Amino acid sequence: MPVFLWEGKGRNNEVRKGEMDAPSEQEVRAVLARQHIKPDKIKKKPQDIFANVAFLQPKVEQADVIIFCRQFSTMIDAGLPIIQCLDILVNQQENSTFKKLLKDIKTSVESGQTLAESLKKYPKQFDELFVNMVAAGEAGGILDVILRRLSAYMEKAARLKAQVKGAMTYPIVTIVIALVVIAVILVFVIPVFEDMFSDFGKALPVPTQVIIAMSRFVQSKIHLIIGGIIIFIIAYKRAYATNKGREIIDDLFLKFPVVGMLIRKVAVAKFTRTMGTMLSSGVSILEALDIVAKTAGNKTIEKAIYKVRAAIAEGQTIADPLMETGVFPSMVCQMISVGESTGALDAMLEKIADFYEEEVDQAVENLTALIEPFMLVFLGVTIGGLVISMYLPIFKMAGAVSG
Repeated sequence: MPVFLWEGKGRNNEVRKGEMDAPSEQEVRAVLARQHIKPDKIKKKPQDIFANVAFLQPKVEQADVIIFCRQFSTMIDAGLPIIQCLDILVNQQENSTFKKLLKDIKTSVESGQTLAESLKKYPKQFDELFVNMVAAGEAGGILDVILRRLSAYMEKAARLKAQVKGAMTYPIVTIVIALVVIAVILVFVIPVFEDMFSDFGKALPVPTQVIIAMSRFVQSKIHLIIGGIIIFIIAYKRAYATNKGREIIDDLFLKFPVVGMLIRKVAVAKFTRTMGTMLSSGVSILEALDIVAKTAGNKTIEKAIYKVRAAIAEGQTIADPLMETGVFPSMVCQMISVGESTGALDAMLEKIADFYEEEVDQAVENLTALIEPFMLVFLGVTIGGLVISMYLPIFKMAGAVSG
């Protein structure tokens, strides 16, 4: 169906503009007339020649979905019907990919499907948690409340993810740059010094001999080193793609000093935040645990949650099997037990999530404080050691001349 761009004036002569999917210009005029808009210009929107080239289209970011939730919630709270809300959101959307997606959702809802069923067709943008909560909101007549909770949940989840990503990016980038610099020195700089020292006539200092030997090794085996790195990355990705490989790798990550503790705290914060949000929205505990397990991000934690789910299905409480997994801290299990006893499990989970998000903040700060001096020592010892080793013969020569 063609898209028409229109511009006109409303009842109070205010300038209005927008775009509309319609079979003809006459249909656009008829729709605008019903909206009491007098059109001045109507023209077909030019087609984008790259519209069907997927990798050239903008991605739908989480921020787009968060804004969509907030705006949608506000309009529903104001009493607008869902289809009208979607129509307004489509017209306001600047991201062409998201705009097309929302148009399809609007068409689907108009054809008689529920909003949750329409959203389910786009799992990359709207995951199981999102769809199930929207379904609960539609069933309970509290869709505006659910959308507000979803936007708040996604904002906190995005902040948590950004914190961890920021903490990990600094050391990785630093190490990669240091290794590249070391490789350049060994391959291109050291051979120049080696040629200069060839006429030295005396035995070179041991550190210099070691560096020259390393340089020769790297030069002769550079293709094997690069090949080995590529093979390792491919092997790691393939292993992580399998269930068994991912279980082993994720379990190792949890056992790493400092980093393992950070991963565990992030997992607890994510688990409690997601569970609290879903339970307070009317999703059943078994369904909530199933979704939380799938979105855990760590195979060891996922297996633990499924064990808890199986125990609850047999009639147990959530706190006892959670304690038996050994993955979650005893304090968390005790607080959940209190929440179950008082009938305020969702509120207790939210409090635990708030506490552990603060713990993650502190853990990230501690990790950054620990990494910075380590990186400085690493750079100083490696690059500084290389430079000093190559200048030792010059110092020795200068000493012999002055003596």
